[in-house]
Amino acid sequence: MGRRRPGARRGGGHRRGGGKAAMRRSPTLAGTLHVTRPGMATVETPEGSFRVARRGLREAMNGDEVTVSVFPARGGEKVALVQGVITRAQSTFLGRFEQAGPLGAVVPLDARLGRDFFVVPEDDSPARLGVGEGDVVVARIAEYPTRNSAAVVTIERRVGSSDELDLNIESVIASYGLATEFPPAALAQAEHIQAGVEEALKQDRARRDLRSLRCMTIDPTDARDFDDAVFARRLPGGGFELWVHIADVTHYVGWDSPIDNEAKRRTCSAYLADRVLPMLPERLCNDVCSLRPHEDRLAMSVRMELDAAGNLTSAEAMTSAIRSTARLDYDTVDALLLGCVGADALQDDPVEAHELEEALRTLDQIRGLREHIREERGSIDFDTVEPKVTLDEKGHPTGVTVRTRTRATGLVEEAMLLANESVARMLADREVPCAYRVHERPSPDDLRATVRPLMELGLIEDNAQREALVAGEPEAINAVLDAARGTSGEFLASALLLRAQKRAVYLPTNQGHYALGAHAYCHFTSPIRRYPDELVHRALKALLAGMLGSREQEQIAGQLPQLCATCSQMERAADGAARASQHIKMAELYADRIGEAFSGVVCGCERFGLFVMLDDTCAEGLLPVRALGGEWLEYDEDRMTLTGEESGRVWELGTRVRVVVTQTDIPRGRIDFALADPRDAAR
Repeated sequence: MGRRRPGARRGGGHRRGGGKAAMRRSPTLAGTLHVTRPGMATVETPEGSFRVARRGLREAMNGDEVTVSVFPARGGEKVALVQGVITRAQSTFLGRFEQAGPLGAVVPLDARLGRDFFVVPEDDSPARLGVGEGDVVVARIAEYPTRNSAAVVTIERRVGSSDELDLNIESVIASYGLATEFPPAALAQAEHIQAGVEEALKQDRARRDLRSLRCMTIDPTDARDFDDAVFARRLPGGGFELWVHIADVTHYVGWDSPIDNEAKRRTCSAYLADRVLPMLPERLCNDVCSLRPHEDRLAMSVRMELDAAGNLTSAEAMTSAIRSTARLDYDTVDALLLGCVGADALQDDPVEAHELEEALRTLDQIRGLREHIREERGSIDFDTVEPKVTLDEKGHPTGVTVRTRTRATGLVEEAMLLANESVARMLADREVPCAYRVHERPSPDDLRATVRPLMELGLIEDNAQREALVAGEPEAINAVLDAARGTSGEFLASALLLRAQKRAVYLPTNQGHYALGAHAYCHFTSPIRRYPDELVHRALKALLAGMLGSREQEQIAGQLPQLCATCSQMERAADGAARASQHIKMAELYADRIGEAFSGVVCGCERFGLFVMLDDTCAEGLLPVRALGGEWLEYDEDRMTLTGEESGRVWELGTRVRVVVTQTDIPRGRIDFALADPRDAAR
């Protein structure tokens, strides 16, 4: 149960090649420090990325440009030791004020900062700003920490008391480096922006007036920013016409303007459990750019024609002006498609309601055809669920909704996928630099590691299928997922193959999208909440206007590598913060259910225990090894199992269990379980 094996060395044992003399001879490199959690960090240098040795951070903080020495550690790994700080990345931070005798102390909400900062007695900022014990403040660093002295701050602003703020969520925001306030210049620019549809049509003769065409938005019930609208109809020859309209954000946000520069810094909106941290000021995302019903709006539109089988036969992009006919939600559209409600649920006017119903049924037909086409060409779809904690007006959890892919979400998704792919092809065919969405084929080594456990599950039939899987053939991966569906090995097969996949990123050149089976792909359909979409819009506009050689496009091309890297990095941060905030609220929900029993399934396995997902809410918690009986449990990383040394009891992904909630750690978003019947450990 996590015991140290006999003879294993503790830290500080034999240090061959790692002593002080070796450190002095080690090369010194410059790089950027990335702290993942207190005491754990990596440094990115021109020579590669290195893990920072234990206690090797010294006075450096997350984001700092540092000098490091690199030396070999046990196992041949090279680790880094910070020697000095070249440039500080952070000058202010959010923290909790505490009184520490004559000194004041500010404890950062960003746990990665890893130290307390002090307010000296002669600093009157706490008294002047009315700061009390436990208040959250913005602190400005006056003296950075050194190896011989602590860090000193002055308080710049009182944010609020711990009663007024959800400190757990505030800590998530700070720890993931998300911005909460817009610079005054960006807000001032936003306040002066008007929709100006008529003026835009007069100034740009190429902009198409499509306000007479019907279109509709389909979003979650609680959505406030509507950045896409769709419509479809059958063509006389048996094919389809599909329209996708996207908010024309770049018409209002000029390149290198205050709003644009702030959007470059944020790169995406973050959707936390209790709030949205938008990429654009609210004036734009919820008003001027939002495709609200019955209001004239500027858009980038793509008209696509498909044959009767759903194959794309032509695509045309244009700047446009539109007027959304209706704002629909997924629940209503699903109810209509399932026959639970009639067309009158869509619109009061019977004629308009009938036309909307026809368009929705056509979109649903296109969805089915496109899903089949993507499957045939090797698109890989992993089944996922998305639990979302529902909150009351005070931010307290009241329950959980579980989002899955439905016909309504699918018809919108397929329309967006086709529009993204069509625009990417237009740009890639001309080799236009922009932010392409790239997903690489998984490496053979990563896939080879899945072969043995998949063969033991009976999901690989012969050598030909095994070789195809290792080669990353999408058909082979889909065959395994299909064979596993509904069996006891479904969770393990999905987890193994998902773990082998590479993460999709943004790159300046087209390299295709493996999981979608697309030769070219980009994000075009959400410019309100993703900066790469804005870069794609600018490139597409330049292509349509014959201005690919413009000064703006040259400037963008020069910055694209860094912009793509930043967008990929911040996307991971926003996703991580969203998950962390949901975990916190889920732990808060189950804090009132300690002692209650629930049924679930093992969805993860580590040396220290099993992760269990509950059936009713998809909440995940830890069933630690100490709760699985007193015997030694052998961990198999390849098979993702824990096996009892004496009983032979195997705990694996997909195992059904009944557990009791034993405790929660709300700040860490953690739920702990025990077996509802301890005798299950021996069965």
